Amino acid sequence: MIGAGLPVGHKQYLFLFSLLAMLVVIPAVGAEVEGVRLWRAPDHTRLVFDLDGPAEHKLFTLQNPDRVVIDVSGATLSAAVDNLPLTDTPIAGVRHATKNKRDLRVVLDLKQPVNPRSFALRRHEALPDRLVIDLHDRDKVEEKTIEQVQVSGQKDIVIAIDAGHGGEDPGALGPGGLREKDVVLAISKYLQKSIDSNPGFSAKLVRTGDYYIPLRDRVKKGRQLRADLFVSIHADAFTRKDARGAGVYAVSSRGATSETARFLAQRENESDLIGGAGDLSLSDKDDTLAGVLLDLAMTATMNASLDIGTSVLSSLGSFTHLHKKKVEQANFSVLRNPDVPSILVETGFITNPQEARRLRDPMFQRRMAEKLSEGIVAHFTSRPPAGSWLAANASRIDRKHTIARGDTLSGIAARYNISVADLKKANGMQTSMIRVGQTLTIPSG
Repeated sequence: MIGAGLPVGHKQYLFLFSLLAMLVVIPAVGAEVEGVRLWRAPDHTRLVFDLDGPAEHKLFTLQNPDRVVIDVSGATLSAAVDNLPLTDTPIAGVRHATKNKRDLRVVLDLKQPVNPRSFALRRHEALPDRLVIDLHDRDKVEEKTIEQVQVSGQKDIVIAIDAGHGGEDPGALGPGGLREKDVVLAISKYLQKSIDSNPGFSAKLVRTGDYYIPLRDRVKKGRQLRADLFVSIHADAFTRKDARGAGVYAVSSRGATSETARFLAQRENESDLIGGAGDLSLSDKDDTLAGVLLDLAMTATMNASLDIGTSVLSSLGSFTHLHKKKVEQANFSVLRNPDVPSILVETGFITNPQEARRLRDPMFQRRMAEKLSEGIVAHFTSRPPAGSWLAANASRIDRKHTIARGDTLSGIAARYNISVADLKKANGMQTSMIRVGQTLTIPSG
């Protein structure tokens, strides 16, 4: 027997030495790449490696031919890379090998040069550790937004439609694998078509496909478009499965107005923890100046947001159940735009089994978009911005109003600054009886 006859102290020393020797010969286990995913955005391509643990990495480029090389320390690859959707991306192919008998090397063969950027994301809720590679297109021509929104020298009313989440961030999850990012993109595309069908309006999608955009860049896009309204579309979750109904939110500098609003705001603001972006800040401005400017601008913008939100909520109320019958306010980061009125629309709760079935239905998605469009168009038709085509032609345009719960004929007449008699005459009404869901023609003043 090894160590027999040795003094006790020597036996302990021999045991520790044997244990250390065993530890030395056991190879270190590195991270495993369990999945590889790819998304194409208008100006960049994102490649994501799902890891079973954190790992160090290095990235560099090579020329003649153009390549991007990623070395992941101590990692192994178990995921397939042969069937990635490389069409319409700058990537011609993906190769991998083991470097120095321990590191994983991934080589991206390129069709043209790119500006690469990489960063690691730690495990967050159900999402694993990830290594994110962004390949930014070079010499990308910026969208000419000003020329696109001119009609005979008069400005279109521009609506920026932001489909929440996307790409790496699936948003809330519903029964049967239903993903919020898919539902809201479908509704957003229907909304764009519905708004564009109205003369004097131009709708622009912030996100046109399945890719992630940081919250700050979404807000920036609305300002670049010189939007008259920024509307963010969501279909969120809540802790209780019986929570249901649509809702409309505007930003609040004082925080949430209800427990639900507070919960949803916190959840949406965590989106950048998932997508890997920085927080919205005013670090480039003097503190005093930034405070004064934001206070003045946000007050006016917030009031406009509440007015638009009220019109949208009224339209939605004629079509679907409302979670709350008034516009709520919460600190959604995506709404914190000082000079663009912004609202966030919850089209329903994806965690509610009944609402999840409706949110999955293209017919419901289209009808939801039409009601959103009606509310938006009704607001701007009654208050057209100066210099817009709508303002120049307001006297020739009849408006529409969809009756919601709580509406009265006298209240509708007062809202549009017309008489009850003129309203009844325009709609061929003999009495003042109205019904929820009925659409009235609002005569021009």
